[in-house]
Amino acid sequence: MIKVSILYPNVANGRFDFDYYTSKHMPRSIELLSSHPGFRGVTVERGIGGGGPNSPPKYIAGCFYAFDSSESFVAAFVPHADELQADMQRYTDIPAEIQFNTVLIEKTREA
Repeated sequence: MIKVSILYPNVANGRFDFDYYTSKHMPRSIELLSSHPGFRGVTVERGIGGGGPNSPPKYIAGCFYAFDSSESFVAAFVPHADELQADMQRYTDIPAEIQFNTVLIEKTREA
């Protein structure tokens, strides 16, 4: 399994509209990408602090998609890339940083 990290750095004077991101952009993104059979899950997170006491977060927001493989993510994303990338201007002016990761260990607790 892989995870695709889409991170938005916490930059001075950067704009990030969490309401739009969580109520419009991400639900649409999830709708489109989760229809691919390689989709495994997604989390959306808001940075609240850095490593030191009272320090700001390095990233203001992050989205983490889990897929079977890099190829399955690309196959899910590419058909919708134009729509999703065009929508970014509605919630941010911060360029996203993207990283692909191989998941070595994952453990979650059942609710």
